Amino acid sequence: MKYGVAIFPTDYAIRPDELARATEQRGFESIFFPEHTHIPASRRTPFPRGGELPREYSHTIDPFVAITMAAAATKKLKLATGICLVIERDPIVLAKEVASVDLASNGRVIFGIGGGWNAEEMENHGAAFKSRWKLLRERMEAMKELWTKDEASYQGEFVKFDRVWCWPKPVQRPYPPILLGSHGPRGLQRVVRYCDGWLPNAGRGSDLVGQIGELRRCAEQAGRDPRTISITAFAAPPERKVIDQYEAAGVERSVFFLPPAGADTVMPLLDQYAKLIGG
Repeated sequence: MKYGVAIFPTDYAIRPDELARATEQRGFESIFFPEHTHIPASRRTPFPRGGELPREYSHTIDPFVAITMAAAATKKLKLATGICLVIERDPIVLAKEVASVDLASNGRVIFGIGGGWNAEEMENHGAAFKSRWKLLRERMEAMKELWTKDEASYQGEFVKFDRVWCWPKPVQRPYPPILLGSHGPRGLQRVVRYCDGWLPNAGRGSDLVGQIGELRRCAEQAGRDPRTISITAFAAPPERKVIDQYEAAGVERSVFFLPPAGADTVMPLLDQYAKLIGG
């Protein structure tokens, strides 16, 4: 089992480089940073977990700035977006950002992606809620072309560009591992179709073990070896018995969420979670 931590990198929380350095020192394998470019003040879309939307959602710094800061402060720590809202980003620019950070970090990027839940937020970027998954797939397909071809092109419904040159290429070949954060049957099918791994949020009361079995069945039906699909779970609660259950089911990486707070709050929790490593 590999272990990571996740935190909303905000303008009021512990700095990403400070946290990354402490995370690596304590033996964690990875650090994950979520993304929201902004939060529309209308609040028409309800928060999926109910209640008021937490402050951190509208205070996040850019995740690629966060992982670059983390890269500069560490040597081995894997640097992950968890998740990047691909539907809110230009695919050519995003392909360059991912490849550039992978180059700067000597191949340590994990590219966690997702479709998002806030309809107004994505609409501000010109993306429609109903077609967001097709848009995400096309952008990911286009980015793979940019990462793997000296002269790339793509012609889809939403993404179109003729022959282009785009460097740098990622250090990791053919590109950094792509993990999809999505639930439900169609989400699992998307993982099988165009991703390297699945990134479920196990803290939402989902039957993670049952869904892992369904993911394997989806892979087999599609003619893909289930062993080629990694599973990284945002673990909740962070307890030994839960982690052991995940590991027995085939989870390869458990990630513990830290609150977006100062070092005086975050560091004791980091020390507490570090005790689970190797337990």
